[in-house]
Amino acid sequence: MPPRQRPVDPAALAAAWQAWRDGTAQRAELKLLVKDTLGLLERRAPGYSVEVRVPPYGAVQAVEGGRHTRGTPRAVVETDAATWLALAAGELGWHEALASGALRASGERTDLTAYLPLV
Repeated sequence: MPPRQRPVDPAALAAAWQAWRDGTAQRAELKLLVKDTLGLLERRAPGYSVEVRVPPYGAVQAVEGGRHTRGTPRAVVETDAATWLALAAGELGWHEALASGALRASGERTDLTAYLPLV
């Protein structure tokens, strides 16, 4: 199954990035940015072996390998929206986020450094 494709208004996306960079992003803007960057990850790293979670905004399955269908995934990456967006924008390194505890990754293939930054 191909990654979900949804139209995104480029002006709204640009405004959301600017608001995030300014520290004024509202919940709707964070949701837009998180979902858009998770969609980019799906396209850059197609597959189903790692579940990437950014609660409460979204989650995707990505990275080639064994498929997860039910129950707890074998490989999970979870973080908050601010950390995810900093990773996606290249403003924070994967290992730095992991070492700080802002990012949790367990299981095989959870090192996403090959796919980041996304924007």
